[in-house]
Amino acid sequence: MTETPTSEAPPEQHAPTSFIDRFFEITKRGSSVGAEVRGGLVTFVTMAYIVILNPIILSGSPDVAGDVLAFQQVAAVTGLTAGVMTILFGVVARLPFAFAAGLGINSYLAVAVVGEVTWPEAMGLVLINGLIIVLLAATGLRRLIFNAVPMQLKLAITVGIGLFIAFIGFVDAGFVTATGFNSPPVQLGAAGSIATVPSLIFVLTLLLTGVLVARKVRGGILIGLVSGTVVAVIVEAIWHLGSGAENPGGWGLGVPTLPASWFSWPDLSLVGQVSFGSFERIGALAALGLIFTLVFTNFFDAMGTMTGLSKEAELADAKGDFPRLRSALIVEGVGAVAGGFTSSSSNTVFIESGAGIGEGARTGLANLVTGALFLLAMFVTPLTSIVPSEVASAALVVVGAMMMSQIRFIEFDAFSVMLPVFVTITVMPFTYSIANGIGAGFVTWVVLRSLSGKAKEISPLLWIVAAGFVLYFARGPIEALFGG
Repeated sequence: MTETPTSEAPPEQHAPTSFIDRFFEITKRGSSVGAEVRGGLVTFVTMAYIVILNPIILSGSPDVAGDVLAFQQVAAVTGLTAGVMTILFGVVARLPFAFAAGLGINSYLAVAVVGEVTWPEAMGLVLINGLIIVLLAATGLRRLIFNAVPMQLKLAITVGIGLFIAFIGFVDAGFVTATGFNSPPVQLGAAGSIATVPSLIFVLTLLLTGVLVARKVRGGILIGLVSGTVVAVIVEAIWHLGSGAENPGGWGLGVPTLPASWFSWPDLSLVGQVSFGSFERIGALAALGLIFTLVFTNFFDAMGTMTGLSKEAELADAKGDFPRLRSALIVEGVGAVAGGFTSSSSNTVFIESGAGIGEGARTGLANLVTGALFLLAMFVTPLTSIVPSEVASAALVVVGAMMMSQIRFIEFDAFSVMLPVFVTITVMPFTYSIANGIGAGFVTWVVLRSLSGKAKEISPLLWIVAAGFVLYFARGPIEALFGG
């Protein structure tokens, strides 16, 4: 992507005036300090739920020894790790991609891993997974795999992530709910209608934000978020809806009320609570199988997310590469190491960063804002729960629509391209996994293109990765076979 200033633009617009401007290339990327600050703030607001949700997931599952992680301790290390990694990525990679505990991996740990090992041993596996990813990135192998992906699939990944983001928003807002039946598996709201006040506030926030963005109002997403939150706080003060866990018509993640206490001291005693005893407890083969799953999920979730975000930020070139790609891939691996070391689970790039990008963020300066707010969140955990998920979800849907626009660059002339692209885009939201969508797309691409006479155009690395995904998708029967 050529970043040379055009001759038509006034020279003063392309003359960095400070060290911060030159270091982050703010002017060069067509941004401003104000846009970066707003973008960083919006990203934090859309991600703040992780400080509450990650402890809910990790502290709710006892390990094989019957031990559990304390909620407040997990909340503290969640904010700490997200803050440090977001700032580190912003300074090193200088991109507006914020970090936090990955939802796919923390759920996998809580549901599947700690039934076999202890929590410290599970975090040891996460740490090893991170070291492997760092090694792959440092040796250049991760970038080679990244470059082996055809541009059509990279665009499909961006579009798929857009739909995935929107689906997350619809579900978190209660706009789409599970029916509990095989068919149809999902429905609109409650019993097919918008029957709750929180879901109605989601709709109003979405429409307000959409109008502001459509009219190109500066700070439109942030204004929408703040306005929706104010309305939510007023509504809760009047009707006392409470939590959805206690009242079917209540709020999802976080009840929008002003907290009685604004500050709390963080308990960081989980830092360093890591063990590598899983190899002895369950055997080397089983432990390696768990690590393999972690690496695949971490590796391709992050690759897909960064591809989509870089395209949305208009920082990717014609091949899909973006500035400081190698540094970004290395730091992303460090996020897994840090997450394991702090027991907050693997930290990775968050797709919600697209909300900040939609607000104008283009550089790592936005990450400094987001990271600082995550560190502050350790001390003001009650404050992070004011913004309800119904309001934050509206921003995710808007960003999903923005990312969906990349579909116009995909060429659908050949069906051997159309089907892999379609599979990539649809499998992500339908299986609630970026990695699943990428893997299904890779396998379909290799099979269709090779059997359509295009085998020579497929990179050998893509063949290897597709074969790896076949093993990844069949890991359940394979683990059962070896386990038996």
